[in-house]
Amino acid sequence: MADSNLSAFIWSVADLLRGDYKQSDYGKVILPFTVLRRLDCVLEPTKADVLEEKALREGQGLDPEPFMLRKAGHLFCNSSALDMQRLMGDADNIGENLRSYVQAFSPAVRDIFESFEFHLQVDRLEKANLLYLITEKFSQIDLHPETVSNAEMGLVFEELIRKFAELSNETAGEHFTPREVIRLMVNLIFIEDDEALTQPGIVRSLYDPASGTGGMLSVAEEHLVSHNSSARLVLSGQELNPESYAICKADMLIKGQDINSICFGNTLSDDQLSEEKYDYMLSNPPFGVEWKKIKKEIEAEHKAMGFAGRFGPGLPRVSDGSLLFLMHLISKMRPAQDGGCR
Repeated sequence: MADSNLSAFIWSVADLLRGDYKQSDYGKVILPFTVLRRLDCVLEPTKADVLEEKALREGQGLDPEPFMLRKAGHLFCNSSALDMQRLMGDADNIGENLRSYVQAFSPAVRDIFESFEFHLQVDRLEKANLLYLITEKFSQIDLHPETVSNAEMGLVFEELIRKFAELSNETAGEHFTPREVIRLMVNLIFIEDDEALTQPGIVRSLYDPASGTGGMLSVAEEHLVSHNSSARLVLSGQELNPESYAICKADMLIKGQDINSICFGNTLSDDQLSEEKYDYMLSNPPFGVEWKKIKKEIEAEHKAMGFAGRFGPGLPRVSDGSLLFLMHLISKMRPAQDGGCR
């Protein structure tokens, strides 16, 4: 199915929401449902084996999760006997069944749906008598990996993210840096390292401390892999906005990437990746945003840790959060003797 057909289908779902939802809220339903259907399709071929494994290991008194993951052949699995097709068989209990199906995913996936506040949308759709209709629509679309590749799925998802960002009329750039800007940044950051990056099987790390919906991470990866198909970029990031964080993790999961180093929280006051150093870093942090809310934590780190922390050189004016991000990035640079960092 071509990307445009897929986007058009997903857009047709929006027609069902008209009247009950503001246009700017469509994304709150369509993005998590798109992710849910994709994961549903990805896990379908191994579903029976995974459930069998679950029964076997629980019978042996073992934690079934690692065994189920191995059977699923992915970085996530689902332990429920339900799937989207089966949900359609019980219209009266659709809400309850859908909730329990989502709860049965691995923790990293549950976290995505929690950050989307998916349960609130399920409640809202249920009240509007739309839940069965919407779930049914999605259960009919074929998002199996052999029909829609990871790369195509990533493009569709990205297109949806862009559309919903425009509709909700967010501050330009708050959730979405234009693709061409990111491509330029990625080209600049890789340009000096052409020789290293074309080596077979090269592994490099990349970090974005304000990762938003993950655009920088995914464009950097696409760029590297298009030049060297055996290269691997290990992606890390942190994001403060729960919905953007959910989208970033979901987008990476859809493309088959590991999401363990995508973290939630305020990078400046609560660095979740404090021990790490990286080969590459790029970011579009919030400019001109003050850091008054986290003043206590920042000043405490500056005082207590000095140059062992991130803010040894001193602190900028409270109105200048972007300089704190710069200091944070400098503290994450891999030392020159270990290969350096850009």
